[in-house]
Amino acid sequence: MLCNKLFSIALLLGASAAQNATLRYMPFGDSITEIICWRAKLWEKLKPTEWGSVDWVGSGKTENNCGDSTYDRDNEGHSGFLAINIANNKQLVGWLQTNPADVITMHLGTNDIVQQNKPVNDIIAAFTTLVGVMRASNPSMKIVVAQIIPMGFGNYNTQIQNLNKAIIPWAQGLNSTESPIWVVDQYTGFSGTSDLRDGVHPNDSGDTKMMNVWYPALVNAFAVASADKAAQASQQVAVPFTA
Repeated sequence: MLCNKLFSIALLLGASAAQNATLRYMPFGDSITEIICWRAKLWEKLKPTEWGSVDWVGSGKTENNCGDSTYDRDNEGHSGFLAINIANNKQLVGWLQTNPADVITMHLGTNDIVQQNKPVNDIIAAFTTLVGVMRASNPSMKIVVAQIIPMGFGNYNTQIQNLNKAIIPWAQGLNSTESPIWVVDQYTGFSGTSDLRDGVHPNDSGDTKMMNVWYPALVNAFAVASADKAAQASQQVAVPFTA
């Protein structure tokens, strides 16, 4: 009888572990995460792979009429938002409480520069706060941070390049084995004229370029997160032998 009870407990634990093993991914950022189509293109490229069942999470579903009614539109992109304001107002805290994640991508800083000409050091400080929020939500969070795309108007790209340069040492300083930070370069090879539809947001070619930059980093992050969750699940399922 005791063996049967232990077997039943093991089955329940196994079912719970399997449920918890589902990966959750949050695309996080501003309008360049929200009203675009790189998310649709990325989902379509991932769909036939082992990562096609990843659950995309976030409070929003807005996009840019991407022509795909089947993809998972959930995201945490917020048009017009500044990284500094998101950090100071603790908005990511609530977003992650509602939609916890295992993997997060972040493309932020455009509005800080274009709207308010915030200093790079202040934006980087906000990034540090946001990473702290991510890790408070999930100590094993896998984080992919973008060096952001150029603008097609004004004189903003010098400051954008300064921010992008600062992201590398910042990420290295915060990187950890449990919660690694990977940096992807969305700036290099992206045209501020031919890859933008309005001087700010990617057009079809820009969406494709962004998707192709995100893809390998995200696949790697999924693999690392999946291995972590599998290890945690095996520990949960382990039941001591009792005769």
